[in-house]
Amino acid sequence: MTELKRDLESLRLDDRAAQTRRRWPFVIVLLAALGAAGWYWNRSSAPPEVEVTRAIVQKNVSAQAGAPLLTASGYVVARRKAVVSAKIQGRLAELRVEEGSRVRSGEVIARLESFDFEAQLARARAQVDSVRAQVGTYDARVTRANADLAEYQRQWKMADRLATEQVGSVDARDAARSRVSQAEAAVAEARAARAQLDAQLAQAQADVRVAEAQLQNTFIKAPFAGVVVKKMAEVGESVAPIPPGVNISTASGAIVAMADMDTLEAEFDIGESNVGKLAADQPAEIVVEAFPSKTFRAALRQVIPTADRTKATVMVKVALLDTDPLLKPEMSARVTFMERASAAAESAGPASTVMAPQSAIVSRNGTSVVFEVTGGTVVRMRPVTTGLAQGGQTVIKQGVAGTETLVRRPAETLKDGDAIRVKQD
Repeated sequence: MTELKRDLESLRLDDRAAQTRRRWPFVIVLLAALGAAGWYWNRSSAPPEVEVTRAIVQKNVSAQAGAPLLTASGYVVARRKAVVSAKIQGRLAELRVEEGSRVRSGEVIARLESFDFEAQLARARAQVDSVRAQVGTYDARVTRANADLAEYQRQWKMADRLATEQVGSVDARDAARSRVSQAEAAVAEARAARAQLDAQLAQAQADVRVAEAQLQNTFIKAPFAGVVVKKMAEVGESVAPIPPGVNISTASGAIVAMADMDTLEAEFDIGESNVGKLAADQPAEIVVEAFPSKTFRAALRQVIPTADRTKATVMVKVALLDTDPLLKPEMSARVTFMERASAAAESAGPASTVMAPQSAIVSRNGTSVVFEVTGGTVVRMRPVTTGLAQGGQTVIKQGVAGTETLVRRPAETLKDGDAIRVKQD
């Protein structure tokens, strides 16, 4: 019985070890909570990250308009547009754009099948390598001919001296002179062959450049930065060069039509009797049918120096002073030309207007304010007096000069003097 009790005692766990093991889960949970609290404290104590924008100064390039002068109908067009085609005829192997795609100047937008041109380039390069190998052989031939000539000239001089001293025979001298002539002919022949190889090498290198140019012509690149307004071919179709000035809607063999949306303007037909009422930079207002409630400021840019005898009209081109990403080429538009402002108003010169994005303007205690970023790390709250808002921009009558960096969509908790971090693009 005593031995059984002793054995049972030996199987009992130490109370202190058991208590220690019971404490470990609480220690782990406590450490995790402390770590999370530290992370949250560091995160909350770091300066908030903000997006920034800028206030701008906009010149009022058009004079203030007076009463309506005349109206006309026309269309919005892009001053810079192009129908893009290949320089060579071929089958379209790849098309990398769709309608609405924005492309950079020089960007590859399509590619033609190029197996034939790659083979021609490989053959031209092989011809260059072959001619260069022959050039090396003929260089050695010229060197050997020059060495033979030098040796025969030495022998001839020796034979001539011996014949003069009547030690050697005249026949030996003549034979030596004959060998010199033959060596000179061999040198001339080797040099002529070497020059011919130079011509062949130049021709082979020119063939390589032609083959490289033909291969490059299989890559169709954007002529300028703009937007693809129409896709005119699909992969597998044959395309070909097209002459300039073709109609975008009927061009055959073209790949895409492009337009530079930064050069949008409007074209209108004005009756011959009304053209005399217009002058350069005549102020105007344009309304497009797609947005009848919106008016765009404009000014006369050009009067085309010829008339259409069938319609008795003259085309005029009007520059859009207000831009909008919703404007598209070929939209129907209506222009109203305005009388010029008084001479006194014109003599005052163009005025400047300070504009700021609407997203940078918020209300604090009933006052419109913006937050200016100073030193790149601190914001200053500046009250502003606002005017009309249009196209995402608001006129600032007072409060900023137009050169400030402002916080975009400032948080409700942001206040004057707060430290910030500017978000990098």
